[in-house]
Amino acid sequence: MANATAAVDPNTIAPDTGKPMPKSTFYRFCIGFIIFGVMWMMSGTIGSAVLLPQRFNDLFPGNSEAVLGSMQAAGSIFALISNLVFGALSDACHSRFGRRSPWIAIGGIFTGAAFWFTSVQTTVSGIVIGWSALQVGLNCMLAPAVAVLSDRVPLNRRGTISAFYGAGATCGQSLGTIIGSAFITNPIPGFLFGTVSWLFTGIIVLLIWPREKSAKDETSGEAFSIVRLLKSFVPPTKNCRDFYVALVGRLLFIFGYFVIAGHQLYILQRYIGLDDVNAAAVLSTMSVIIMVVSLVTSLISGVISDKIGRRKPLIAVSSLIICIAFAAPWLMRTAESMYVFAALSGFGYGIYSAVDQALNVDVLPSKEEAGKDMGIQNLANTLGQAIAPAVTSAIVASTGSYFLTFPVAIALILGGVIFIMMVKKVK
Repeated sequence: MANATAAVDPNTIAPDTGKPMPKSTFYRFCIGFIIFGVMWMMSGTIGSAVLLPQRFNDLFPGNSEAVLGSMQAAGSIFALISNLVFGALSDACHSRFGRRSPWIAIGGIFTGAAFWFTSVQTTVSGIVIGWSALQVGLNCMLAPAVAVLSDRVPLNRRGTISAFYGAGATCGQSLGTIIGSAFITNPIPGFLFGTVSWLFTGIIVLLIWPREKSAKDETSGEAFSIVRLLKSFVPPTKNCRDFYVALVGRLLFIFGYFVIAGHQLYILQRYIGLDDVNAAAVLSTMSVIIMVVSLVTSLISGVISDKIGRRKPLIAVSSLIICIAFAAPWLMRTAESMYVFAALSGFGYGIYSAVDQALNVDVLPSKEEAGKDMGIQNLANTLGQAIAPAVTSAIVASTGSYFLTFPVAIALILGGVIFIMMVKKVK
């Protein structure tokens, strides 16, 4: 018996059960994570990348980039705080439905309501309030959901399941762009579609995942209190060198990527020179290209990462491919260059999204505070996506063109690669 126990590879043990993960459970997590990624990213992209920017063109002509930047910047503040708070709340939750599940379900419902509220606003203040509320709901769902990777998934499966999540998010971004573009001249059905998707995101995923065990009688960990909530804002201080290096690397990458990715509609309209209808058509085609390419590369990359036990080389390769993608429209201001951008960026982001989340789980300093620490890691996503529109808007406002946004994005992504390669704990 002792020999048999010793023969079990600890990397195959699921943290929540103390046993190897059955294939059926593995498949349910894969399906659940890919659907989760598709639904939340699709819903968000319908609004933030297509329908809301176009609505701002109509509501605030000549000032739409500034409104978009203000919305994202204000929302980021609420996202930063709520990600930490809900990570800590889920760590300390003692619900009979588990630590993470209640927050995931409630977060999706709240986000759907906030999304619809935002879509019907006609003032900057109303838009900012609505989007800020949406970020609270989204992070109520995201912070606990991502922590499931640490809570319930064995080390040797994280790359693959992370790849499914990343593939879902990337496909969701493309689907959101396609759906949003289809409703660009009639936005109300598009906003309604996004609202319904938000409402059911958490519920559907929880029905697919194996049910989380009850946390009602758990005695481990510190009980929730105001003191613990305040501690959620205190970053880790022990065994955390790689945690912070990876955090900076992710921040720079996301920042650089969304300097361009978050403004594709405006780039097609104001940099390439297409009218609204043609820009929407090109954007839809680009989204199909990105979706197909990223789906294939993401799933393959996750499996490869788990097989070879390496994360950093794949992230480096993906970053370089994305830099080449950004160089295409920078050097050639044509619709065709945007198709090249779509193919290469989809290829590179598919690889990155498959491996990055697994790397960040691998460098967590404390498994007991995974929700809180992953909430801090997610700040890189939130802050990067929030800063990017403001920086892009500033560059466009000062130069009158999107031309310089491309080299700035490339430099930021290369900076992210340097930090990721500095991580010591992960190969």
